This record gives sequence, C-alpha cells and structure tokens, in this order.
Amino acid sequence: MFAETIEKYPFETGVYRPPSEGGSNSLLIRVTRNCPWNKCGFCSMYKEEKFSLRSVEEIKQDLDSIAAICERLTSISNKLGHGGRVTREAVLKLMEEAPSLSNSHGFVMVMNWLGSGGRTAFLQDANSLIMKTDKLVEVLTYLRKTFPSLERVTTYARSKSLARKGQGELKDIREAGLDRLHVGLETGDDALLAKIKKGVTSEEQIIGGKKAMAAGFQLSEYWMPGLGGKKMWKQHAINTARVMSEIDPDYIRSRPFYPAPGTPLFDETERGELVLLTPLEVLEELKVMIAGLDFTAKVCFDHAGNYWQNKSGGKLLSLDYEGYQFPEKKERVLGLIDLGIDAYSS
Repeated sequence: MFAETIEKYPFETGVYRPPSEGGSNSLLIRVTRNCPWNKCGFCSMYKEEKFSLRSVEEIKQDLDSIAAICERLTSISNKLGHGGRVTREAVLKLMEEAPSLSNSHGFVMVMNWLGSGGRTAFLQDANSLIMKTDKLVEVLTYLRKTFPSLERVTTYARSKSLARKGQGELKDIREAGLDRLHVGLETGDDALLAKIKKGVTSEEQIIGGKKAMAAGFQLSEYWMPGLGGKKMWKQHAINTARVMSEIDPDYIRSRPFYPAPGTPLFDETERGELVLLTPLEVLEELKVMIAGLDFTAKVCFDHAGNYWQNKSGGKLLSLDYEGYQFPEKKERVLGLIDLGIDAYSS
C-alpha cells in the first residue's frame, strides 16, 4: 500500500484494483484500508497491514487534495497556452512547485486519470460496502460533486456484506453514485467455499448477488478455474455455474487459480494435498462450467492468467473487458474451448 504524505497535496492510495479499472485509468480513492476478512486460503493480498476504516473527513480531505492538483495543473496548462490539457510541460512545472509529487505513485495515477478524460473512479480497498451506509453515501455524494466528469464509480464488495445490507440501503448507495460492484465469488460449491475459508455460503452469494442486481448495480462476479484441483473440479464447475446462473450478473470474469507463495493453498500444493489441474484439465473443467451457464451475462477472460492457446499459438479466448455476451455467444465460447482441448490433447 502507498500511504503517501505529500507536502502540498496529501492523499492516500492503495495498490489493488481490477484490471478493467486499470485499463480505464480509474481514479483510485481509498475509503478503507486492506481487507476486513483476510482469511481466504488462496489470497496473498493485504497481508502486511491490518484492516481499518477511514473517516469521512479523511476521505474528503483526500478528494480535496486531488481536486487541488487538478485545478493547479489546469491553471498551469492554461498559462502555458495548452488549453488546460495534461501536457508534459504542465506536469513538470507542477512538480517544480511541489517536488514531493515526483515520487508519488498517487500523482502518476491522477495524471493518467486526467489524461484519459477523468471518467471513472474505483473505491479501495477490499470491501467498501462494510462502511456504514450513511457514511458511504456521504463519500459518494462528495466524490460526485467534486468530480462531475465521472461517468462510472466502482468498488470491490463481499457477497456476505451485500447479503447483510438492507435492500433500501443498497438502493441508497446506488443512487448516491456507486455504479458497479466487483465481487469475488471464486466458487459456488459449498464444500470448496469452506475449504478455502471464504467465509460465505453459496446461498449467501446468491442472496447478495440478487440484492445487488435488484438495487440497480452493474455486477461483476469473479470465479477461479482450477481452484478445486483434481479432487473437486467437477463439483466446483457445476455449482459455480449454478450460482452464477441464479444471480444472473452483468459480467462474470475468469481468474484461474495459481497457488500464491505464503498462502495455505500453496502449502497444500507443496505437500501434495492439493493436486493442480493441467492446462488441458482446466479447459475440460471450463467446458463443464460454461455449458452449465443459463443467464444473460457477459463472460470475460480479461486477465493474462487465461493463458490457453490454440494450435497456431495464438490466444484461445479474447482478453477484452466486455467479453462474450451470453446466451448469444455461448456456443462460440464452447467451440473455442473445444479448439483448446484439441490443441492441448495433441
């Protein structure tokens, strides 16, 4: 994490965000620090620091600092005759005025956000929905007022937090300006959920997901091909498809499982207790899961971890953030998976 003290423009930013938010150069706004659960057996993130809530005033001060950077940069750009645009000369002039910005990861992020049009923002860290509803609404209202160019505001959320929030609370949060939720479902199989210590049941996942959809959020659910290893692959595929179909989110996003050093599942792999699937076996699992989907979501493989190749050595599946629209593209995706199975079988 980067908790930065910048002489003229102090604000705090974290590291983690979904690839789709980095790809759109989102403004990263830290509303909580780290993960309130932090027990998942596959996860190596947020391990160095304890979870803490940030106050509304702290967050507002960060937003004011970022707004001051934007205002000053625009002023410098206009004086240079650059029409308020983010130019190299304007940025260098601002760093002359505030030298500490030159070592600021947050400043680079703000420049990328401005340069891309200032259209999206992402609330960090792992589960912004754990904030009290009135405080989160206050933050969102201030964010939208401070940066009216924003077209989309997103965040991570846990299924359990969504299931626990009242429907009216979720509607209030949505109406205050939070558009999209990124939720790590990982698997819909209860035995596997317990094994990885996800802290939620498949029923709670369905309840949370349906409540999010009913409140009007755009919902991205993530799952992990290969997470069950050789012993649990089939129940993982079947029950993940069942839960995803019940929720019928806007997006589901594939994040294939890799044992991260320092995690319980890595240790299980090292001891031979968790036997990983081969690339061919992961594709066979993927075929079962995709075949079981009955919904209108977009299925996305927008991460380098979706490494499978076709016979010519090209990427098997598109890495596009918008993915494949189901049910229209379901047979297309199954056909591509068959091509991959053929390639890895030969």
